[in-house]
Amino acid sequence: MTGEGTFNALVLDQTDDKVTASIKRLDEAALPDGDVTVDIAYSTLNYKDGMVLGGIGRLVRDYPHVPGIDFAGVVSSSDSPDYSVGDPVVLTGWRVGEIHWGGYAQKARVQSQWLTPLPAGLTAQHAMALGTAGFTAMLAVMALEHAGLTPDQGQVLVTGANGGVGGVAVSILAKLGYDVAASTGRPEHSDHLRALGASEIIDRAELATVPDRPMLKERWAGAVDAVGGATLSSIIAQLKYGGSVAACGLAGGSKLDSTNIPFLLRGVNLLGIDSVMCPADRRMEAWARLAREVPRENLESLTEIVPLAALPELGPKILKGEIRGRIVVDVNR
Repeated sequence: MTGEGTFNALVLDQTDDKVTASIKRLDEAALPDGDVTVDIAYSTLNYKDGMVLGGIGRLVRDYPHVPGIDFAGVVSSSDSPDYSVGDPVVLTGWRVGEIHWGGYAQKARVQSQWLTPLPAGLTAQHAMALGTAGFTAMLAVMALEHAGLTPDQGQVLVTGANGGVGGVAVSILAKLGYDVAASTGRPEHSDHLRALGASEIIDRAELATVPDRPMLKERWAGAVDAVGGATLSSIIAQLKYGGSVAACGLAGGSKLDSTNIPFLLRGVNLLGIDSVMCPADRRMEAWARLAREVPRENLESLTEIVPLAALPELGPKILKGEIRGRIVVDVNR
C-alpha cells in the first residue's frame, strides 16, 4: 500500500471519444458508496475488461473510472453484519468495473450483497485465476447437469477452449468424468488442452460456418460454447437427441442463425448463462464447487501473473483472441 488513506489504481479517463488509462494514486475518500471496503490482493483480465479498457460498447457511463470486473481480497472495514474485518472475499459481476468502480486498484468499496465469502482451500490468487471466466464455466457445467447431462451420454464439446472460460470448462468436465472435445483455432496449444483433460482437439474452422441444413449428424451430448455466432448455430445442428448447449460467450458474434427444427425433432436445449446478476445461493454453490473440482495444477498451468501497468497492452490482445488461459493481476505490483 502507498500510504495511509491512499492507494494505487488504474484509472480510465475520456477525452472526446478517446479513452486513456494511467496508474494514479487516489485518496480513499474518492471510493464510491458502499458498506464494505476491501483491500484487494488480485484481480484478473476478462473479455469484458478488454472492452472497457478500449472504451468499446459504452459499458462505462461515467469517467474517471476504475475498471476490473473481478477482485479477491480481505475486508478492511465493514458496516454490514454479514462481513467483518479480515474476512477473505471474492467479487464477480453486479456490473462492478462497468457502472461501479472495480478491481484494478488496491482498494474497493462495494455493497456487501455483491460479495461472496472466499471458499476454504481457495487462495485469492487461485480465485482470480478462475475469476468471472471460471465462475461462468462452472455455471455452464451446473446448467448442463440440471438439464440432465451425465458422463455416460457421450462426448461434450467445449469451444474457445484456449480461452479462460473454455480452459476451465475442459478441466472441470474432465475431472467429473466426461469425454471432452476441445475446439480451438490455435492447434499449437493442443498438448496443453490434452493435459487439461481433452480427449479430442477440433479445429474451430470446422464449426465456424452456419450449417446448410437445419440438422446434421448427431455428435455431442452437450456443449459449453464460449464463441457464439455461427459456431453456436453449428453446435445446435449437431447435438444428440435431448442434448444441451450452455451459451456463455459472443467472441464469434451475437447473431444466432438457426431454426426451431432441432428443438422440435431432437428436443435439444439452449441454456443461457448469466454470471453478472446470478443469485447469491448459486454463486456460493459455484464457488464451492470450483474450490473442489478444478485441479490446482491445471489452474496454475492456465495462469500468468501481471502488474496493473500491463493491462493497457493486454486489453486489445484478449479482444483479438491472443491470450491463452487466464491473466491474474497483482494490484500491489
